[in-house]
Amino acid sequence: MSNEPSGLRRPPLLWEQHCCLPLERHTDVGELARYRRPGGSFVSVNVGYVPHRTDDVTGLITSWRERIAADGRLRLAVSLDDVEAAGRAGDVAVAFDLEDSGPLDGQLDLVRKFYDLGVRTMLPSYNNRNAAGGGCLDEVDEGLTAYGRALIREMNAVGMVADGSHCGVRTGLDMCEVSERPVIYSHSCMRSVWDHPRNITDEQAKACATTGGVIGITGVGIFLGPNDATIDALMRHIDYAVDLVGPEHVGVSTDYPFDHEDFNAMLAQSPELFPDCYTRWGPINFMPPEGLLTVEDALLARGYPHDAITAILGGNFHRVAAMVWQ
Repeated sequence: MSNEPSGLRRPPLLWEQHCCLPLERHTDVGELARYRRPGGSFVSVNVGYVPHRTDDVTGLITSWRERIAADGRLRLAVSLDDVEAAGRAGDVAVAFDLEDSGPLDGQLDLVRKFYDLGVRTMLPSYNNRNAAGGGCLDEVDEGLTAYGRALIREMNAVGMVADGSHCGVRTGLDMCEVSERPVIYSHSCMRSVWDHPRNITDEQAKACATTGGVIGITGVGIFLGPNDATIDALMRHIDYAVDLVGPEHVGVSTDYPFDHEDFNAMLAQSPELFPDCYTRWGPINFMPPEGLLTVEDALLARGYPHDAITAILGGNFHRVAAMVWQ
């Protein structure tokens, strides 16, 4: 029970399960302070995906850890105690995620190494099939490979959260069958609301919930609707997911790229690198941190009870971390 007087309850923690800084060692990590708010925030920042090798990721994390430690508004989230301390101080706790298992270079013992460096979440595959499993843009997804199944078991043992975002439908379902810990979709919207290959099916959402996991509704315009990165679009997906699996299995996670102008420039210059479902609307709209900070008010306006708001804003992802992190 809280010791705080009635009416003075601290605002709930905000848990941003995935965003993207420029993948450069000298990136301004201070941009993460844009998530700062009363009640505190947790932010998981991507540190690598398909193009990156082990040394790329370790070098990046080493540099970013130093920069985060030197910024008084941020703190490294080694444990949930660090997250809760950030909440009390109104600061931003920071951990890392990998959007693909490629940086492991097939070496399962590197799961522990990356965990020790602060990586708390990893996706087996990113959009297309790799050694671990299938991607959401593959025409046929044959599911987790034998290596992919061993990877999920190793992540369970180490304490790293398994994430099905960007994976194919069969691979995501296999993850939920293999994992003995909660599986999440860190930044994925609902395909029944907007039919996009990056969005997840009702079957995937239900399987995720069965593991005790969470679907993080993401703020990317082309995943929310026809390039609609508004709070109303986000809430449509949240409402649908809550009706489908309950408020205890829904969260928020913007997938905001702080270098979105560079990304959109690349999209314009090389449209052949992306399928039509990415390019047909021109520059992609993204919900910035400031937009995410309005979700609490939007949930209140829709009549969500306090317990559900606390769960969706961050309590559900916090619960998963408590069940998985070592």
